[in-house]
Amino acid sequence: MPSVRPLLFALLPLFAGCQLLSNFTEQAPASQPRFQGEISQQDGQLLFKPCLGKNSYQLVSAASDLSDEQLQTLLNDAGKPLFADLRGMPDAYNPGENKGQLLVSQVYRLQSEGPACDDPNFKQLLVRAHGNEPLWNINVNRQGLVLERLDHPPVALPYVEERLPDGSSSISTEGDGLKLELWLTPQSCSDSMTGNIEHMTAELSLNDEELHGCAAFGARRSD
Repeated sequence: MPSVRPLLFALLPLFAGCQLLSNFTEQAPASQPRFQGEISQQDGQLLFKPCLGKNSYQLVSAASDLSDEQLQTLLNDAGKPLFADLRGMPDAYNPGENKGQLLVSQVYRLQSEGPACDDPNFKQLLVRAHGNEPLWNINVNRQGLVLERLDHPPVALPYVEERLPDGSSSISTEGDGLKLELWLTPQSCSDSMTGNIEHMTAELSLNDEELHGCAAFGARRSD
């Protein structure tokens, strides 16, 4: 039986709007930097411009689960630059052109709609999971989780997380008449309404209801 690492998080008091976000300053170390920014196409090249800074990077090596052809198809379908959250190693920077190369090792999100560079919650999040039909959204940080559903008030709860060696994880909780378990699996996932791509599938068991969607790590989780 695979080993798991149970993590129990205490829920701090909530205020108006159930914004369960705090000012944590620690961040998981990583061998390669993580970037958020926009991907566009120019002269047959895929260019990435980070949210912060003036430099641009040519994407010279896409992550193994997403090819250059798929990126170009997404760009053509969107008809505008894509927001990207990714990890990679900058290389061969040319100061004269304000452009270097970015060797991409992990794509967390690619999207034409939704929170982008101006997302106020991203820096505090461990995980965001969501789905359609019916619409649901779960934001997870170190203090707890917030479940949002169409025609329901937000519910904030503490949770227990179990992480498996294969990279999948389970987030579970009970309270306010709800029994919730969220399974996250590291597998590329396309949103059924927007076409956005995220790096995990999400399966939500909510009481007797089974829901499906996509998920991605926030800034507070970098594995």
